[in-house]
Amino acid sequence: MDLMKALANQYMKENAPQVSVGDTVRVHVKIKEGSRERIQVFEGTVIAKKHGGLEETITVRRLSYGVGCEKVFPLHSPLLEKIEVVRHGKVRRAKLYYLRSRLGKSAKVKEKV
Repeated sequence: MDLMKALANQYMKENAPQVSVGDTVRVHVKIKEGSRERIQVFEGTVIAKKHGGLEETITVRRLSYGVGCEKVFPLHSPLLEKIEVVRHGKVRRAKLYYLRSRLGKSAKVKEKV
């Protein structure tokens, strides 16, 4: 068991961002296209956090041209350049899956003061 922990600690990031459910985040991801490499930004609301340790993931949702788009990002992935927290949301749930069925003002998350 200690061997597994040692292996997991080897690949974990030291400066993992403090992201919580309800936050609006801007995720910078490395995209490889042929021999070129660029950074793509995905901005949206964190609707779920899962697992822990090395396999910790966040699910980010945004509306793009009226269509909901969700992406799951592993927090300790080497392809993740950085995660910026744009604003902190005030929520009372651990999973915000109910936002999938909402549009407009009802899909907003209040800001934490």
